[in-house]
Amino acid sequence: MNRIRLVFFLITLLYSSMAFAQVTAVTISGIVKNKMKLAGLAYVNIMAKSAKDSTLVAGTISNEEGRFSLTGIKPGNYRLEFSFPGFRSQTQPLFIGSLSEFLEIPAIELVPQQESETKIEAITITASKKNEIDSHLDKKTYSVADNLSQSGGSVLQSMQNLPGITVQDGKVQLRGNDKVTVLIDGKQTALTGFGSQTGLDNIPASAIDKIEIINNPSAKYDANGNAGIINIIMKKNKQNGWNGKAGFTTGLGSLWVRKENLPTIRPQYTLTPKINPSLSVNYRKNKVNLFLQADNLYTETLNKNEFVTRTYDDGTVINSQLKRNRNTNFFTSKAGIDWTIDPQNTLTISGMYGSEKITDRGDQPFFNGDLSQRLRLWQFLEDELKTTVMGTALYRHQFKEAGHILNVGFNYTFHREDEKYFYDNYLPASTGTDAFKLLSDEQVYDFNIDYVKPLKYGRIETGIKLRNRSIPTNMNFIPGANSVLDVSAGGKADYKEFIPAVYGNYVFENEKWEAELGLRLEYVKIQYDVNPNHPTYKSDGYNYTQPFPNFRLAYKLDDRNKFSIFYNRRVDRPNEVDIRIFPKYDDAEIIKVGNPALRPQFTNSVELGYKHNWDNGYLYSALYHRFANGTITRISSIVPGSTLIYAIFQNAGRSYNTGLETIWNQKVSDVYSFNVNGNLYRNQINAFTVQNLYPQPNTFSADRQTAISGNIKMNNVFHFSKGLDMQFTLVYLAPDIIPQGKTKSRFTMDAGVKKTIQKGKGELFLNASDLLNTMVIRKSVQGNGFAYTSNDYYETQVIRLGYSYKF
Repeated sequence: MNRIRLVFFLITLLYSSMAFAQVTAVTISGIVKNKMKLAGLAYVNIMAKSAKDSTLVAGTISNEEGRFSLTGIKPGNYRLEFSFPGFRSQTQPLFIGSLSEFLEIPAIELVPQQESETKIEAITITASKKNEIDSHLDKKTYSVADNLSQSGGSVLQSMQNLPGITVQDGKVQLRGNDKVTVLIDGKQTALTGFGSQTGLDNIPASAIDKIEIINNPSAKYDANGNAGIINIIMKKNKQNGWNGKAGFTTGLGSLWVRKENLPTIRPQYTLTPKINPSLSVNYRKNKVNLFLQADNLYTETLNKNEFVTRTYDDGTVINSQLKRNRNTNFFTSKAGIDWTIDPQNTLTISGMYGSEKITDRGDQPFFNGDLSQRLRLWQFLEDELKTTVMGTALYRHQFKEAGHILNVGFNYTFHREDEKYFYDNYLPASTGTDAFKLLSDEQVYDFNIDYVKPLKYGRIETGIKLRNRSIPTNMNFIPGANSVLDVSAGGKADYKEFIPAVYGNYVFENEKWEAELGLRLEYVKIQYDVNPNHPTYKSDGYNYTQPFPNFRLAYKLDDRNKFSIFYNRRVDRPNEVDIRIFPKYDDAEIIKVGNPALRPQFTNSVELGYKHNWDNGYLYSALYHRFANGTITRISSIVPGSTLIYAIFQNAGRSYNTGLETIWNQKVSDVYSFNVNGNLYRNQINAFTVQNLYPQPNTFSADRQTAISGNIKMNNVFHFSKGLDMQFTLVYLAPDIIPQGKTKSRFTMDAGVKKTIQKGKGELFLNASDLLNTMVIRKSVQGNGFAYTSNDYYETQVIRLGYSYKF
């Protein structure tokens, strides 16, 4: 009761502001001509004035070709005034919207003094909201530095406090859906996964500048990921001369034992250290900008501490604990050069290197129902090294009109996965030692051309993309005495992916209406060749040519109210690990296996949005509905005569996700502001029947499964005097459905404080996650022939102290 009162008190008091950014600068460009000669007119005086009070906002003169640019203009209503000796002055009404960062107005033709008066036509121009949730409501951008309660941790930890994001089993979810595409600087990489997301818990947040959340991606983005896109933007500075930032963070986790181990196993990690040095350096002079970003994150973590009770249909009860002590060292660096060849052409060449070393030491004891007899002890050592090398070249041509751009890019990625597992299997009458080694070398070639042309009432975007991806994999099982390994399931496999795509996107805006219409056409060819001696699976593949349209229409009632409707169609292609044929033994009696027969999941999404602004805040609400065919999920079942559970990916038929999301952002005073994000949704998976082939054919059927779930987050930020900031974050996650089961509710509270020192060049911060130590994952699963419940007391409570200095 005291805890409930405390939570209620905190909910009524606490706050947070990960505010959506505002429009900062818009560039207007055009050309002034002599109407009689239709040639550019040089040295024309151009002024932009406020339509409300004629205040001068910006001014310039045209160059020798008659072209001009005005920068730093905010959305609103203006008058453009053009004047030149010997010509009649001209005034044009000007409306600037909120959809295009750069805009090109129609040619202005000045008439010599003897000509008649010039007609006045209204000009409507659009501007973009950069780094924010802009007026078209499709993107929310958050600064990692503002997330005080998770500074010094991983990207995954930093994301879990953002509005609209939840974390389940190490994966981020948008509106309760984990089919999310994660990008780095707008590109898919092996660090975060080309298909299913990966590695987010090991990328240091200190390397990241901003995180963008895109719920309704346009056609210019890859069609993969039906829940949306998360774009991680790494740090990069462009100031003149030498400048940069150095930082160091340390911390401790697992401050005490939350639940004692079952008997006869090694101790679980406590007081786990965290160490994160970081360095960002930039040098800019004349036409050259050099940049370097390097981070190293070392952590010791109680990665898993799951207590499971399994009950079989014959009445057998087995109690177990899976404890995994993990040591991780992740080093990442990015370096490159920006070369401004001339005012219209730039070339950027960059490289990224990542090295992730993971060592797991685990114990998994199995006991009978009353814990009086140990049936088995499984101890393992995992030694894994992941190496990523990426090279990127980007050429940009800026046409004379502002925002008229051609980008040509090439990206190469090499990713090696080198895993070694060693197992000791202790049975009442015998002991065995097994091992396996996995080696895969992924290579990806991406080529893209993107073109943007500003128009009078919007812009056109179009482009092409080509991807060629290959992943040869080799699994070598090394059995010992009384081996439990399926040695015949090893060998080689080769994954090949070829995807050419073309897209077009049209954006329109006037004073009342906004519209966006896009289409992406993709051809996909997947081929998966497996060891011909594999006892179950054979080589397989698929190909398709599919359109992926997107549409958005918005109506502005006035400057403070806007309604929007969205539609898009997207796909979730099975990633290589989802179809990988090799059994995975990271749990002794729950064996995970891929499925080469897995096919893509296609999803249609509809969303209605409303946004209301006022002077110190806004309210945004969205009603959304998704329905998917060929839903990809993992099915767990047993085979006759065995207590082993086999978890295999399958296409389960049709599923639905319907919900309501609301974001309320409010600045209460110069000291305090808050952000509340609530998401209520209903998930449904229709009844289905599938056949699992491994290790032997068996049929699984499930009735329709539904659940109403949601989450609420409160982020509160205090800005005190003398550079002192504080943040408190509350997160509540309601019960939800998982494959064949449910997960119970969870609650956590994080806090952080930051102090600016050394005349603004230095920062000190202190933060703590899961202050009340309440974050426990509780699941219940009903399988074919069994049921189980689990409680995972993994590490969630961490205290960090950090310092950074800008130079």
